[in-house]
Amino acid sequence: MNMSQSSTQGHSDPRVPLRETCVTRYLIDRWATEKPDEPYALFEDGTQWSYAALKDHVVQLASGLQEMGIEQGEHVALWLPSDRNALLAFHAINYIGAVFVPFNTAYKGDLLAHVLENSDARILICHASLVERLDQVKRAGLERLVVVGDYSGEAVLPVTPWGDLLKGGHKLQPLARPIEPWDSQSIIYTSGTTGPSKGVLSSYLHLYTNAGPDGWPFVREDDRFLVNMPIFHIGGTGLPFTMLARGGSIALMENFSTETFWTMVRETKCTVIFLLGVMATFLLKREPCADDLDHSVRLAFMVPLTENSGEFRSRFGIDVYSIFNMTEVSTPTFTQPNPAKLGTCGRPRLGVDVRLVDENDCEVAIGEVGEMIVRTDRPWGMNSGYYKNPEATAKAWRNGWFHTGDAFKRDEEGDFYFVDRMKDAIRRRGENISSFEVESQIMAHPSVREAAAIGVPSAYSEDEVMVVVAPVDGHEVDFTELFAFAASRLPYFMVPRYFRVVAELPKTPTAKVQKAKLRDEGITEDTWDREAAGLRLKRESFQ
Repeated sequence: MNMSQSSTQGHSDPRVPLRETCVTRYLIDRWATEKPDEPYALFEDGTQWSYAALKDHVVQLASGLQEMGIEQGEHVALWLPSDRNALLAFHAINYIGAVFVPFNTAYKGDLLAHVLENSDARILICHASLVERLDQVKRAGLERLVVVGDYSGEAVLPVTPWGDLLKGGHKLQPLARPIEPWDSQSIIYTSGTTGPSKGVLSSYLHLYTNAGPDGWPFVREDDRFLVNMPIFHIGGTGLPFTMLARGGSIALMENFSTETFWTMVRETKCTVIFLLGVMATFLLKREPCADDLDHSVRLAFMVPLTENSGEFRSRFGIDVYSIFNMTEVSTPTFTQPNPAKLGTCGRPRLGVDVRLVDENDCEVAIGEVGEMIVRTDRPWGMNSGYYKNPEATAKAWRNGWFHTGDAFKRDEEGDFYFVDRMKDAIRRRGENISSFEVESQIMAHPSVREAAAIGVPSAYSEDEVMVVVAPVDGHEVDFTELFAFAASRLPYFMVPRYFRVVAELPKTPTAKVQKAKLRDEGITEDTWDREAAGLRLKRESFQ
């Protein structure tokens, strides 16, 4: 049997697609045969890879990895910026049936030591500028580095230059067995904003279900998706795989930049964009330009959907969708285009069950807040657990449902609304407060670029609300004015007592605000207390 081709499947379950539909190796082989000259990836320097070129590059690196002794099923760690080398490594590691394990490029010290130990990787493909960070940490089972870029220092482990793997002359060895849809494709680490990062173990079928044709039916094979999220984030792996599964194309942007975003979109003729967190807000708060409508984008994912989605659509002429997703699940809900309901993340897609429950997994009433729990009817359609963390796996998967840790509401029509991360909810004088809702209203102020709402200790037990904001470039934030703005838009109990301005909110490289760090800093010397300034709010009286 030629193992490079998908053979007859060993099952008859119609919910599980054929290998050439969802497994990286067979997808690359398929498109290199069916559409060799069609583009797969476009890069910021103007170059591109066709599907034939993609296969040539992948096979060259994959055979070099095999010559190093990497075997099918082995974990291979990657510690690179999100460039063409990282994209190539992602596909080449999977091409030989190995498991792709990317690390956050900001990791150092104990965080780095943790993922090295958890990954069980012998080989680390890393950028030259990161090698020295390995000197001060335990390296667990790591045996060799493949170093990308010029490095002349004394490495703590044997080094193979990246270029040696790409010189050619290596012979691709046959697989021990076909790569199956349920085989492990990757371990993606959670952001670790409140504790040690957990490694989310994912199959090919998980990633395919996440954003394949049934998960995101509105993305077409003739689309070009802008990838502007890091390779160690589900967006940085999921979006390239999304278009590989369709035989479409991507444009790879190493880092999101407000200043260069639309230039990249226009030069690469992208048709689909993904705006995570405050990216859409950043783009909207730039001065309007005469060429705001001069682009080829037809749809944008905006996650979460904020109150300025209508403004975004009218200014840029793009249909807006929203979804709920996380590394562990597979897009359980999505909206129709341009939803009129503020803050919705849509309704459950086909093939997924969604419930909102209390702490005992009992369903909450419509309109009440509950934790979203999820299951799919497709085997392996979500994560396969947290690697080497059975306690966290059991807790998350209790009662046969995956517990997201996110609080939602559902309305009478069946639309879901994100309320908050369960751990980020604030309780003030008997009232439960959504930090997400506070932030969305504060960010509506024209001088506020981004905001984070946190709970800080109150003298009366429970929490007081504090908001930390970063201003729009060239703007100053007037605390009294911002307080009045918040009071005009929020219920009295949600209006922050404490206000603080910083140049930038602390974030993980996946653009998630590190609220734990802000909570640890608490009320700083530069924090403004509106009550100390004599500005108090009272409950409305109806007598």
